Amino acid sequence: MENVIAAAQAIYTDEQRMLLENFRKMAEAEFAPLAEKYENLGHPPDAKTLKSLFAKVEEFGLISGLIPEEEGGAGIDRMTYGILYEELARIWADLAIAVLIQGHAVFAVNLLGNVAQKEAYLKPLLRSERICATCISEPEVGSNVREVKTRADREGDKIFVTGQKLWISNGAQSDFAIVVCNLDDGISMVIVDRDTGNYESRELRKMGLVGASTCELFFDRAETTAEHVLGNAGGGLFQTLKLFESARVFVGLTSIGIGQAALECAVKYAQEREQHGKPIGGHQLIQGYLADMATHLDAARLLCQRGLQLLDLGVRCDTQTSMAKWYATEMAVEIAGKAVQIHGGNGITKEFDVERHFRNAKVMPIPDGTTEIQKLVIGRNLTGLNAF
Repeated sequence: MENVIAAAQAIYTDEQRMLLENFRKMAEAEFAPLAEKYENLGHPPDAKTLKSLFAKVEEFGLISGLIPEEEGGAGIDRMTYGILYEELARIWADLAIAVLIQGHAVFAVNLLGNVAQKEAYLKPLLRSERICATCISEPEVGSNVREVKTRADREGDKIFVTGQKLWISNGAQSDFAIVVCNLDDGISMVIVDRDTGNYESRELRKMGLVGASTCELFFDRAETTAEHVLGNAGGGLFQTLKLFESARVFVGLTSIGIGQAALECAVKYAQEREQHGKPIGGHQLIQGYLADMATHLDAARLLCQRGLQLLDLGVRCDTQTSMAKWYATEMAVEIAGKAVQIHGGNGITKEFDVERHFRNAKVMPIPDGTTEIQKLVIGRNLTGLNAF
């Protein structure tokens, strides 16, 4: 297995391999025990703990990496960022989801925010002092941002946000929210502070990724001001779709991390478990399973890495990022399912990690646009015809 991994990483630069090795040592020592702890507890870390975890990953630039050094970030190219992010997902996928949301909030505020907004929100995010939740989906609205029902009403210099958001990561721990809503008859992004806006959250219990916060958020005339509109008023649709383009690659990378963890468990078990007089890894069916798993995993990884490179080039790549997201997430489910099958009865017990990897993998085809939505995006871009 080590030789296979080394060959896959041969395309990395010396600096990338060194960063990956250092990050792996830290994450295995500090995050792996916490992954097991919060899995057993069945709930995510509290806000104070999550901020300390953000500060730790930021030592490697995983919070600020997507913004340039001259603007206060780590200025990491997306390929390097993606390599480290995948490793985090392999060790603790729940934390990877939280980091994904926080890192893209940093990216959004840096890209769209004015000087005052960057001072009030970006700098505390970079110092891991505040946590942001990005609020797009609603009970009746998923990937079609045009149909959001949450509204923002102007009353003088104040804005009052009313609506309900669903499937919101980091919602319980958030200090403020970026809310996609209807403002002045257009889709906009509005920042709402929790301490003044008084929005409420309800944690949702999930089949997997139980250590990652997923919430329903309620805004009942949550108060903010005109100075808290992020980017151009009415420009929220385009802004949100551009964020999707980047985030979808990282959802794919989360699944690759989960799939890699499941594959490693399966290989180790196949080498150690004996049946019919030899390790089960010596039987043809098991080797066929492992070959399928490794090949699908590499194909998914390469699709995601292409997406990362295209994003760094600054070209439109929603077709390629949708390909990466749907293929990686679906393949992770298949890989983790085969890992469970290789473990036999042991695979469905909580005493073996593949049970958790399968549940985690099964969650991933849903967020940031389901597999079906990704295929419709690809089909629309191929034909010029919109099916949704």
